[in-house]
This record gives sequence, structure tokens and C-alpha cells, in this order.
Amino acid sequence: MRIDILTLFPEIFQNFLDTSIVGRAKNNGIVEVNCINIRDFSKDKHKRVDDYSFGGGPGMVISPEPVFNAIMSAKSERCKTIYLSPKGRTYKQQVANELSSEEHIILLCGHYEGIDNRIMENYIDDEISIGDYVLTGGEIAAMVVVDSIVRLLPGALNNQESFTDESHYNGLLEYPHYTRPRIFNGFEVPEVLLSGNHSKIEEWRKYQSLKVTYERRPDLLKEAKLNKTEQEMLNTIINNKNFNQIENKNKL
Repeated sequence: MRIDILTLFPEIFQNFLDTSIVGRAKNNGIVEVNCINIRDFSKDKHKRVDDYSFGGGPGMVISPEPVFNAIMSAKSERCKTIYLSPKGRTYKQQVANELSSEEHIILLCGHYEGIDNRIMENYIDDEISIGDYVLTGGEIAAMVVVDSIVRLLPGALNNQESFTDESHYNGLLEYPHYTRPRIFNGFEVPEVLLSGNHSKIEEWRKYQSLKVTYERRPDLLKEAKLNKTEQEMLNTIINNKNFNQIENKNKL
């Protein structure tokens, strides 16, 4: 897979792209990631890329020509060009899964008051927002997208189950984890995890995953595809919580 990042600040990505899973995936030839400086395509002698907005208003807008030329320099026949924008569709695990199957993506990082809208209207395939808040530029958002995609690529992680069990991958939050020592400050590891009974452990983990999702992100359950056993577990969790609420109310 190839990822090209179009940015005004390529130096921001240096450590990010050379460390951890992304760095290892690059070194192993699993992914190619290139940072392209939009300023390199400016015809201004000072490499200026922004200008005042027609109609007035605060802030500067990135001009269309250097962005267009940067996109064209990276564009391939099978490529998806994405603008990191607060107006884009919300980035979720489903979108990461979708993008991980692409051969080539271009991530365009905005800055200042944004980019001339003629670029968005004519040369962008998708707009993505990583959340309902404002960042100085699209660079941090691009890192989020790159990291979430690369970890899904075959061979990027040592164990394929490392991401299939993680929060959001299957629509649920992840179950809790424990490691040694068995007792820490008087708190013990759940006995089932020490039993060696893998079917019981799997059942416990599924129950805990459903429980934490119901308690913290019940909205995710609306889209989760649960089998009969999982639905029965969820019903038990809901009924237990309702029962506990009634019991606590009676004690007041």
C-alpha cells in the first residue's frame, strides 16, 4: 500500500513515521509513506502558498494552484484523495477498514482557514473528520488515519488477533486485560483467567466486552451484529443493571 501525505509541515511526521508499528511496516515493505511539501509546488519566490479570502474575513486561505500541482504529482490511476476536514464524515473503525483495502491514498492536510474550495469540489474524493473539534491543521488527523490503517495491513502486527480483538474493530469495546503479579495491592486477577479453560475465558471476555460497551458506549450496540448467545449475554447484563438500580433505590 502507498500513502502520500500532502502538507505544509512535513517535518512533523519524521518521528511518527520512523517509530513503532508504522516504522516497522515501512521497513518491512508493507507500506510506503511519502510526505510531500505543498510549498515545493508554489511559484512564488518566497514559497508562499496562502492568500486573502475573497469577500473578506479573518485568516488566510491556501491557494488552489500549489495544492493541485501537489495532488497531480502524487496521483496514480488507482488512488483515493482525502481531505482531512472538520466538515468531513466522522472517522470510525469501519472507515479505517475500508481504507486499508485501497492500493493508494493521498491525505491532504489543510491549514490556516482552509483550502480554496475549488480543490474540494473538483479534486477530492472524500473528506474525513477525526472528531468534532478544531485543530491547527490536518497533520495530527493524518497521523491518526495512517496509524489506524497501517495496523490493519497483513504483516504489520505480530499477531493478527491483536487488532481483531481491539476496541471498535468488531463494533464493541475491548474486554479488560490483566498481567502479573496475580495479586497487586490486594486486588486479584479474575479467577477464570487463571483456569486454563479457554472456552470459559472466551465466554468471560465476550461478556466483559458487551458489559463495558453497554455501560460506556451503548450507542455502539445499535449497529453491532450479535449472535444469539451474545444477545442473551447482553440481555442478562441489562437485566442485572436494572435489578441493581431497583435494589439501590429501595435502600435509600
